[in-house]
Amino acid sequence: MKHIFIINPAAGKGKSLELIPLIEECFKDKAEELVIRVTDYPGHATEITKEYSSVGKCRIYSVGGDGTVNEIVNGIAGTESSLGVIPTGSGNDFIRSFQLKCDIKDMLINTINGQEKSIDLAKVNDKYFINISSIGFDANVVFNADKFKKVPGVTGSMAYLISIVYTIFKKKVCNISIDIDGKSMELKLLLAAVANGKYYGGGIIPTPDAKLDDGLFDICLVTEMSRMKILSLFPKYVKGLHAQLKQVSFYKGKKIRIVSEEDLCLNIDGEIFTAQTINFNILENAIKVIFPVIGGPTDVVEAEVD
Repeated sequence: MKHIFIINPAAGKGKSLELIPLIEECFKDKAEELVIRVTDYPGHATEITKEYSSVGKCRIYSVGGDGTVNEIVNGIAGTESSLGVIPTGSGNDFIRSFQLKCDIKDMLINTINGQEKSIDLAKVNDKYFINISSIGFDANVVFNADKFKKVPGVTGSMAYLISIVYTIFKKKVCNISIDIDGKSMELKLLLAAVANGKYYGGGIIPTPDAKLDDGLFDICLVTEMSRMKILSLFPKYVKGLHAQLKQVSFYKGKKIRIVSEEDLCLNIDGEIFTAQTINFNILENAIKVIFPVIGGPTDVVEAEVD
């Protein structure tokens, strides 16, 4: 078996690069081939993944954050290669659905020695994702935060907090039509999360019942509400306790189509795109993921992270 480690040097403020000696130590006495590649630009992880997965089955490890995972997913889709996740980013949300929190060294060793299991893969328009995609309020927060990051003296965390206040003040509601497996609705939408995994945004739980291997999306829809209601929504939304609000509804489905007369901000694992027509499809058991030998559950997605 060939083991390909793709390292995002920007993740974890250099923590990813510090793992290189440890990775080499893990393979010192192994007969299997080790390749370590460091990305140079956005999208490079996808290119590296295609380079290796197109010529034979291998294990490809993401050493970075959820953005690196997403790039590798888009290179590995449709092949027999498997995905391993060594989380060194700021959010690390995808792995929260199946891995207990542990020391990064233990996680590395346990993943190298882990077992492969097929889980569902998701697709939105022409892009694959493995965790959660969303439109509306939270996507607008990420989009607006990028503007504030360019202001001198404003840090990343400051930009995000400013963006939340700014986005609440703007309170943009999307007039959409949505179809879930043939059921159509017209909504004034504040937020929609279409989920394969359970966590996003650094541990926020929009879809508490989501499972990675059930062949279904979990969909959370939040309709229009006042600014004061938005402020009361998000503490509940973060903890997955928002079902009690009348503006919140949950659905399950395999195919979702969202149409708007204006551009919508579309968040895919932290990357922002725009579209007026958005099509989601779930691809059952379409990607292989490596589950660590210690702390990995027998059934996918039962473990929790604090």
